[in-house]
Amino acid sequence: MSLEIRDLDASYGVSQVLFGLSMQVRTGSVTTLLGRNGMGKTTTVKAIFGQVSVGAGSIRFDGCDLVGLPAYRIARTGIGLVPEGRQIFPNLTVTENLVATAANRDDSPDSWTVRGVMALFPALSARASSMGSQLSGGEQQMLAIGRALMLNPKLLVLDEATEGLAPLIREQVWQRLEKIRDTGISILLIDKNISDLCRIADHHYVIEKGAVVWEGDSRSLLNSADIQARYLGL
Repeated sequence: MSLEIRDLDASYGVSQVLFGLSMQVRTGSVTTLLGRNGMGKTTTVKAIFGQVSVGAGSIRFDGCDLVGLPAYRIARTGIGLVPEGRQIFPNLTVTENLVATAANRDDSPDSWTVRGVMALFPALSARASSMGSQLSGGEQQMLAIGRALMLNPKLLVLDEATEGLAPLIREQVWQRLEKIRDTGISILLIDKNISDLCRIADHHYVIEKGAVVWEGDSRSLLNSADIQARYLGL
């Protein structure tokens, strides 16, 4: 189930942010979208989910044209979002947060369940009755990932996957994302930790001022000091 974005222009009102952006997330792959702050990464995610105005171009997932669909219809095509800032429900318990998004539209026998998410993230099992607002930042991020998995998505999109997390918690998140990848779910990742991204991902896109300026595999990115310095500030 691939995601294909072609020649995409997107705007906030009269302010255009994306300029002919094209990229693809292949079935079963992990793909990253990289760039400095303000270059259009989050806008690309919002465009996928119908949250910004698309002026030109196409976004297709599993053969379905997403442009113009409401967000709930886009989610039903099989795309789960872990948004920047996590946005969990603060006044629901961990279990209630997970149940709130549960869906298994394909009746898959291998669907994600509350038990499966808590097995993936044991820290959540220990906090099952805690309110979302009582969780640490790392626990909230684990819950946000688990909540997206409860949709049983074919594609998981994570905006700033480990932002603001302590190194030990970041490593736990990366390990769990590797396990999710190994189940066959496609993943689109935005993050700043290049070494971790190169460990988990198959392909990378670098954007500058709303357009793709470089793409390649992990070895090419790690060996491209000029690209890292010019576009990623490393």
